[in-house]
Amino acid sequence: MVRTSTGATPYLLVYGREAVICAGVEIPSLRIIQEAELSDAKWVQSCYEQLALIDGKRMNAVCHGQLYQNRMVRAFNKKVRPRQFTLGQLVLKRIFPHQDEAKGKFSPKWQGPYIVHRVLTRGTLILAEMDGEIWPKPINLDAVKRYNV
Repeated sequence: MVRTSTGATPYLLVYGREAVICAGVEIPSLRIIQEAELSDAKWVQSCYEQLALIDGKRMNAVCHGQLYQNRMVRAFNKKVRPRQFTLGQLVLKRIFPHQDEAKGKFSPKWQGPYIVHRVLTRGTLILAEMDGEIWPKPINLDAVKRYNV
């Protein structure tokens, strides 16, 4: 902590009292122990109990965090609809904002149709133009949708 030439910290100057660290609240200082007239054995025991409580609270927080994440995963997976594409199927490709085709607010959001040339693993497709020209880069399943004629 930064101290000024008079010995006061900036926190003391702004708020009129010194900052107290959480460990100082949980584990009493030597002055508090002397005022409470605790023996060394009782002081060590209370410190040990406080540390054990902190570890327990930390483990409890970790467990709650993992349970929360599992609930979120289950809730997300309920809404996911698996989509499968077959060779030769017609699809539309999304136009992303960074592409040249995205010219404004009223421009189309999808382009195509394209033909599914290959279905790769991990949710990617190789598309081909209607004239048979194959795209060199695979595209993610999230960026395509079925084209219904």
